[in-house]
Amino acid sequence: MTNGNNIEKLFKAHYQQMYRVAKALLHDDDSARDIVHDVFESLLYSTIDNRVSLSYLLSSVRNRSLNMIRDKGIHERILNLYFCEIDEYDTEDWPDDETIAAIYQIIKDELTPQCRRILELRFISGLKFTEIAERLELSENAVYKHVRQALVIIRKNLNQNG
Repeated sequence: MTNGNNIEKLFKAHYQQMYRVAKALLHDDDSARDIVHDVFESLLYSTIDNRVSLSYLLSSVRNRSLNMIRDKGIHERILNLYFCEIDEYDTEDWPDDETIAAIYQIIKDELTPQCRRILELRFISGLKFTEIAERLELSENAVYKHVRQALVIIRKNLNQNG
């Protein structure tokens, strides 16, 4: 284990540099502080010898920051999937019959057969992404991408037609 006095010396000598690296990557003061403190905490319980270099510390901060960015991206994708999975739809602002007919025409003319099938299963049959994925032997992520792509195409076409 690394000696507590050595860690304190490292902290005093390199904290500002480590914090600047984390802050530059994360653009968040609290997260940057947390990352730097996590690196020093890991030194307390590590078997690394007492000769820890600045490059090791900066690399640790960079790697932990990049992991946090990656995890944040995954979290946002999960939230997007969650909101696409909500079964309750706000029916107060449903489009008129003419717009619905236009949407059906766009689905028929513009979408691939796979996209059409997934939209039918999701919005007409009311299946969840996991159920669609199982039925069509696709990944949930692929189902989500098809729905997203279809919605982008529908919106684009509706905006072009007024």
